[in-house]
Amino acid sequence: MTNSNLPNYEVLALRFAHADGRAPQTNFLMDEHDLPGGMTFYIWAIRDRETGRAIVVDTGFSEEAAQKRRRGFLHQPGDLLRAAAIDTTKVEDVVITHLHWDHSGHTAATPNAKFHIQDQEMSYATGRCMCHPFFRNANMLTDVLDMVRLVYGERVIFHDGDAEIAPGVTLHLVGGHTAGMQVVRVHTERGWIVLASDASHYWRSVRGQNPFPKVLDIGKTIEGFRLLKRLADSEDHIIPGHDPEVMLRFPRYEDHPDIVRVDLPPIR
Repeated sequence: MTNSNLPNYEVLALRFAHADGRAPQTNFLMDEHDLPGGMTFYIWAIRDRETGRAIVVDTGFSEEAAQKRRRGFLHQPGDLLRAAAIDTTKVEDVVITHLHWDHSGHTAATPNAKFHIQDQEMSYATGRCMCHPFFRNANMLTDVLDMVRLVYGERVIFHDGDAEIAPGVTLHLVGGHTAGMQVVRVHTERGWIVLASDASHYWRSVRGQNPFPKVLDIGKTIEGFRLLKRLADSEDHIIPGHDPEVMLRFPRYEDHPDIVRVDLPPIR
């Protein structure tokens, strides 16, 4: 299918939590001046306006998890989706970019969906790396167990590398941050955008090749930055996973203070 025949999707970044006052060295491996310290937590939604089909990317975490991890909680992720006129009971596909606690909790918000995950991610989250506190601290056991239950309930679709899940919506295995870290490429009116999730926490990460310190494989992470640039039409088409600037650079969705449209050109 040629690009001209692909849907132009609406893509939303939905902010549900934040962490202020973080020291820059907690967000970047290389020490540089004037690095951002704050962190924003998002889920994303991809919507075909003609059919109404919505694909959700990541599921966030609950208020209880926010209290345990000392994050500022703004909204239940499911409430944000409903604020964007997405019926969570009708969502059929959810992409889990990776199984870290801030991206894979709260799966009950989409009770009829199937969950797309990489083979390597499930193996990583349930394998020998989790014997080490450095790696397992980024996961929540309850969330991993929920995903296992979804597997047994025949609600998980596994991918071994790149895959198309809808015309103009593709998954790409990156690795690095976790073994099965994947990103989502989406065709929009302004071109191909990439929802990078934690393949690039900030724009500064991909531009400066400066990874987040919680990483499994630094080499794959840095090579992943190159992949993001190849997949996206420009660096402005790469949407980082935790950058507060996303909320400032894109127009709001129907004036909602915590939802922006990243399928539209930046406003700054």
